[in-house]
Formats: sequence, structure tokens, C-alpha cells
Amino acid sequence: MRFQVPQFIEVEDKIFGPLTLKQFIYLAGGGGLSFLVYELLRSLIWAFVPMVAIMALSATFAFYKINNKPFVNVAESAFKYYFGHKLYIWKKADKTPPAAAQSAASSQKNYASVMVPKISDSKLKDLTWSLDIKESMYSNPNQK
Repeated sequence: MRFQVPQFIEVEDKIFGPLTLKQFIYLAGGGGLSFLVYELLRSLIWAFVPMVAIMALSATFAFYKINNKPFVNVAESAFKYYFGHKLYIWKKADKTPPAAAQSAASSQKNYASVMVPKISDSKLKDLTWSLDIKESMYSNPNQK
């Protein structure tokens, strides 16, 4: 059986002429809010600056993208960052341990240094090169 696979699923449908549904809602909301500001202030002179700011913000929400993401996502992330809880971690420097703890710590350090062999720089490069070659050999399923 042959099935049709949907393509271009990231592209939104244009519903209102050249505008998508989200763009239309942002622009209509900005226009409605601007009308409310005009009705509340009853003067075009006093309402002009807030109306321009509201329409600019709604146009930004509708059309502006940062790193191919809508401005709404960026504004939401900024809002969560500024008003959300933040975790600050401060690592306090340790004081010198007592003599009994020092001897136990030094014996553990000596034991760890004996157990772990050190790889020289050239051996490490050889190992990574051989792993990269083997990985690239078996990455193509037709080459096994």
C-alpha cells in the first residue's frame, strides 16, 4: 500500500489572506486593545502614543522571529526567567582538615594514583583516531 506522507508540517496555513490564524489574532487583539485605549482616553492626542506602542507590540508578536522562533516564545521565556525562581549555588572553600583526616585522605590519594594508569597525549590521540575510524566504517549499514 502507498500512503501520502505529509510534508511542510512546520509551515502554518494562511487562513486570512496572507496571514495565519495566530498572526490575525495578534493583529486583531492589538487593534481591539488600541480601540479600547482610544475610547477610554477620548482624545486622539493622548491615545496616540499608547496606541502606537500596542500596535507595534502586536505586529512584533505576529511577524518578528528570533532564530526562526516566534517572538512569543522569546517573550514567554524572558518572562519566566525574570519572574521565576532562580537557584544560586555558592561553593564554600574547605578549611584544612584535622591530622587524622589528612592521613586518611593522603592514603586514598596514593591508592587512587596507583590504580588509574595515565595515558600519554599521543596514545590518547591514537585511541580516538582508531575509534573514529571504526565508527565511520560501521555507520553505513551497507558496509558491514
